[in-house]
Amino acid sequence: MSVIKKVGSFLGSLVVPKTPRGKVRQAVFLVLVLLVIAGNLSHSAYWDKSADKVNGALTAAHAPQWLHVPHFWNPPYRLGLDLQGGAHLVYVADMKDVPGDQRADAMSGVRDVIERRVNAFGVAEPIVQVNRSGDAWRLIVDLAGVKDISQAIKLIGETPILEFKEQGDAVQAVTALTPAQKKEMDAFNAAAKTKSDAALSAALKTGADFGALAKQYSDDAATKDKGGDLGFVAADGPYAQIVDKIEAVKLQPGRVLWQTMTTAEGINVVKFDEKKEGEAQVSASHILIAYKGADRSTATRTKEEALALAGKVKAEVTSSNFGVEAAKYSDDASNKDKGGDLGYFSKATMVAPFSDAAYALKKGEVSGVVETSFGYHIIYKTGEKQTFTYHLERILSKTKTDADYLPPAEPWKNTQLSGKDLKRAVLQFDQKSGAPNVGIEFNENGTKLFGEISQRNIGKPVAIYLDGQPLSIPTVQEAILDGRANISGNFSLQDAKDLVKRLNAGALPVPISLETQQTVGASLGQDSLNSSLKAALIGFMLVALFMLLYYRLPGLIAIFALTLYTGINLALFKLIPVTLSLSGIAGFILSVGMAVDANVLIFERMKEELLNGRPVGSAIDEGFKRAWNSIRDSNFTTLLSCTILFYTSSSLIKGFAFTLAMGVLVSMFSAITVSRTLLRLVAGWGWLKSTWLYLPGLNVPAAQKVDAPRA
Repeated sequence: MSVIKKVGSFLGSLVVPKTPRGKVRQAVFLVLVLLVIAGNLSHSAYWDKSADKVNGALTAAHAPQWLHVPHFWNPPYRLGLDLQGGAHLVYVADMKDVPGDQRADAMSGVRDVIERRVNAFGVAEPIVQVNRSGDAWRLIVDLAGVKDISQAIKLIGETPILEFKEQGDAVQAVTALTPAQKKEMDAFNAAAKTKSDAALSAALKTGADFGALAKQYSDDAATKDKGGDLGFVAADGPYAQIVDKIEAVKLQPGRVLWQTMTTAEGINVVKFDEKKEGEAQVSASHILIAYKGADRSTATRTKEEALALAGKVKAEVTSSNFGVEAAKYSDDASNKDKGGDLGYFSKATMVAPFSDAAYALKKGEVSGVVETSFGYHIIYKTGEKQTFTYHLERILSKTKTDADYLPPAEPWKNTQLSGKDLKRAVLQFDQKSGAPNVGIEFNENGTKLFGEISQRNIGKPVAIYLDGQPLSIPTVQEAILDGRANISGNFSLQDAKDLVKRLNAGALPVPISLETQQTVGASLGQDSLNSSLKAALIGFMLVALFMLLYYRLPGLIAIFALTLYTGINLALFKLIPVTLSLSGIAGFILSVGMAVDANVLIFERMKEELLNGRPVGSAIDEGFKRAWNSIRDSNFTTLLSCTILFYTSSSLIKGFAFTLAMGVLVSMFSAITVSRTLLRLVAGWGWLKSTWLYLPGLNVPAAQKVDAPRA
């Protein structure tokens, strides 16, 4: 019983210390707890193996599950592009509307916006570079750890182009060519016909090199350097007219069609290379029963009500009355008036559950109830056909039509208001329906423009376009002068959240489009990482050996503090998280030296105090007190340098600056707080009061006993 009381008294003194010595024990206990947590966060293998052994014994003893020891939380380290590879994306900027002297500044703005999107905390270390080649401006983005290209593209996000448009003129102002335009167009097309005839004549000659002729004659910039190669094209695609002609005349593979073909692009000389089977297509009709919350749904029924209705419709529908039932029940407004007819489609066109069900049916068969993200479907398969693709080469002579001279009729015309005038976007919910929408607030210039637009369009619609598509076309009821508007568009909750994020990320100064994409491997790789870690371990061991031999007991305390320092840093790397490149690892290793430097200053100052006759406890306090000014100033200058590097250098150097700064801050804690606490503890033990244990160097005065106050 007395043992239990002693243990209880000891634990109580840790929680509520009653003496100065008790406060030291409490501080040491907290340091040990921090060591356990940081050590297992940085490397949990030992905890997990021990937990597995304990749990195995508990399982064998049929102990309850709540007694089992869980594995330690183990978030992964994030490695940089140089160590683990990632995604390499190249975007090309559309500079046609940017004056030449402003293009460099515009691309700097693009780079800054992209870096903000992928590096909200400044430590993800993307490599974002601007590249100029002649008049072409490109943005090169390297993202560490992203193996899925689509994930990388999603991470960057497409440019959100938000536009506000008002009604344009109802009648097209110019409806016919002028005589001069007609004459110019006829002359251009006649020249194209002459050139095309010459190309056909040359291509039909025995042994003619069609690829060389394409490079000589073709006006198709996308294919002429590839010998006019169009690749495999679908029979029902944009070259359907040419494919139909090839089938009609039964042209053999490897032959040139002996007549030119005129399409919307111009006059074509065509070579047919190969025909092969494509994907089988099916034709089907469907009845969609939607519910509130399904994709693109405006229905108000619950999911359970939709399922019950779908079951009822399934019981009534047959192949003969399917069209009537679709017109009566289907929620797909795009085809319900056509009996739910979807026409022919390939498997990839529809969502997977729908395609799988449609392809599994026999012709004339009606499916059961099929669930997709759009609701519940009943499918009637009306046909199936085999498709073919055709490998074609062509020489194109471009022609002109009236559309090249007449401006297109435009029902909507642009206002000066766009996404650049946006101040912020927020997620909102409709008070009546509960549907998510996006609230937007304009800046000062946008508020002024929106007020003018709403004033002149009272009673008229104003269209809100996103990425070239009409999102919402509300009718203006009154002038809106407070700079606030609402965008609704049958959003799902996730779609609305994504739009808010994209709009708040900032509009790009110029539009960009993805030119090339690829997954890249590690440029330095696992071997370099292992070599760096091995070098760091050897360096740590050498420093520890020096500290132990030269500084004796304080050196041993410093080794413990450095161990805790390492664990805390590695844990923080996981928790923030910090993307670790080799430069970042170098910054971390350099900060270890800074931590040792602080201990050296303290211990040398302690030596001076001991040689002046101070007791050990007093020498410890005085050594820390007098060394603090030097430690503070040296670390402050290092932190200042890190700050300058972080805010003025590239992303790669930011990692070095960040890890060095974080290491310096943690080292100050380990050198000042941890080392001091442990030295105070051991200096109170009678068998560790000899000054020989605290005096650094190889030649010191004879050992002597000095009583230290029990702090």
